[in-house]
Amino acid sequence: MNGISRRGLLVSGGAVLGLSACGNGVGGGGAARLDARVDATRDFLHQQYPGTVDLTNKSAGVLYMPLMTEAGFVFGGAYGRGALRINDVTVDYYSATQASWGLQIGAQQYAHALFFMTQQALANFRASDGWAMGADAKYATPDQGGSIAADTTTTLAPVIALVFGQAGFIAGATLEGTKYTRIIP
Repeated sequence: MNGISRRGLLVSGGAVLGLSACGNGVGGGGAARLDARVDATRDFLHQQYPGTVDLTNKSAGVLYMPLMTEAGFVFGGAYGRGALRINDVTVDYYSATQASWGLQIGAQQYAHALFFMTQQALANFRASDGWAMGADAKYATPDQGGSIAADTTTTLAPVIALVFGQAGFIAGATLEGTKYTRIIP
């Protein structure tokens, strides 16, 4: 079998659509509810990984994604919503989507934050129709979160991604290929 079958496409489409029923904030609640989730995520991040406080203060802006839900059975997808903050004030809301295929089975939820370390990186993100996470970002692991420092990381990459709070049973979480799109909650 060389191509994607209709059955496989329907199963993967159903998995992605099913994510909207997983309690990940997809089903409305408006800006106030999303901002409250972002506040809780920011507070958790700063409390659990103290080094991110300095990183936040030195960044041009931070995109907080409080809850990403990912599921897959050969074909998979992930979805979540969050807010871009500049000087800790929400300026835009974004959705994040991801599609994948390959050897995978399971589901997980996680949070992540993107720290834009330069004004240019932030401007490029905000000006795009749909920005895709790529290789230009530096990934920090949660155990680095307590010791990560803006001094050493700002010269390495214009965007620093931190994935944290994983729960579920898919091995690993990556943001590679995640597409971010501005939304109105």
